[in-house]
Amino acid sequence: MKDRSPFTPGNPVPVELFVGRTNQLEEILRNVKQARTGKQENIFLAGERGIGKSSFAKFVCNMACKERLLSVHVFLGQVTSLDEMVRRVFEELLKVSNTQSWYGKISGYFENKIQQIDLFGVAVSFHPTAEDTRELVNNFPEALVNIAEKIKTEKKGLFIVLDDIDAISRTPEFANWYKSFVDKVATHFDYFPISIMLIGLPEFRDNLSRNQPSLMRVFRVVEIEKLQEKEVKDFFLRAFNKVNIAVQESAMEIMIDYSGGLPTIMHEIGDAIFWIDEDGIVKDDDVWKGVISAAESIGKKYLDPLVYRAIRSEKYRSILRKLGVTTSFKKNEIVAKLTKEEKAVFDNFLRTMRDRGVIMIDQEADRGTYKFVNDIYPVYIFMEGLEHKMKVKQHS
Repeated sequence: MKDRSPFTPGNPVPVELFVGRTNQLEEILRNVKQARTGKQENIFLAGERGIGKSSFAKFVCNMACKERLLSVHVFLGQVTSLDEMVRRVFEELLKVSNTQSWYGKISGYFENKIQQIDLFGVAVSFHPTAEDTRELVNNFPEALVNIAEKIKTEKKGLFIVLDDIDAISRTPEFANWYKSFVDKVATHFDYFPISIMLIGLPEFRDNLSRNQPSLMRVFRVVEIEKLQEKEVKDFFLRAFNKVNIAVQESAMEIMIDYSGGLPTIMHEIGDAIFWIDEDGIVKDDDVWKGVISAAESIGKKYLDPLVYRAIRSEKYRSILRKLGVTTSFKKNEIVAKLTKEEKAVFDNFLRTMRDRGVIMIDQEADRGTYKFVNDIYPVYIFMEGLEHKMKVKQHS
């Protein structure tokens, strides 16, 4: 009986399954390691949704640890305030140090503001007063250097990842604060053994630039793109080999096609196939079932909140169903299928779908051609269309 899937949909990939992005990895590690020499580095890791930014960051953190840097990966999510962001940074520093020999050296710095909760092991929670938090915000570089100094015999510096900066990147306060932070380090610190990496969509970088035009010059911008077919194949082979499952070549080709080089999709498809397979050999039939199952899962996670629950217009939903199951479409061909009412809103529909990250202009095709951001979206849309037809039929 199967126990544990090697795939981790919705979570960063395990380090042992990380593939590709060699050039970007080398570039970032080269800069991250500057912390050991006392040189401040600021990196911006950009990439589209589902591209594997968090998995990439997890791997970089792992490599940075091998360079004797204390590495923390801080997820900001819907955080919009500097106070909460800074609180999370120091809480994460305490958490990763909790079981280490140097913990006492840095925990003392925060005096009685740490709570240790013993449930299934000791967990650390950091809750400073509003006044103390504001002091950490205003003296962020001093606090970081203080920690680095206290653990210098064990670690050569710090590497801090600020992941998912969507919400906070929209606030002028963050952009102005970060610029002041960088300027303060440059003018007041000869030795600053800390590297910081921000992670977000390309448009988040634009947010920062709009809020503080001179900020982007401080970042080394690294962009990651979709994985190559060879890298996707390598990933699937590693994952299935880990659990002694073989993959037929024709089945592998289908998996590669529908994954579209997106790690998020690769994990969803791989996980679905893992639980469907019954004989230890992944065949075409297993993959097709897995693609449909993954499409349903991905649709509920991404398309439902982006489209079906967010957009109430029946005209928009009807247009979606008419796009078909193909991964790209030409505007004029779809227009020919639409009703008069649907034609009137079609341009707005395209704009909305682009803004929500569902479709994009196909730069490599003829003018007026669009494509889905990933190939599995139209599969879910097709399935939703079939379900809609069945409901209509039942009520007729």
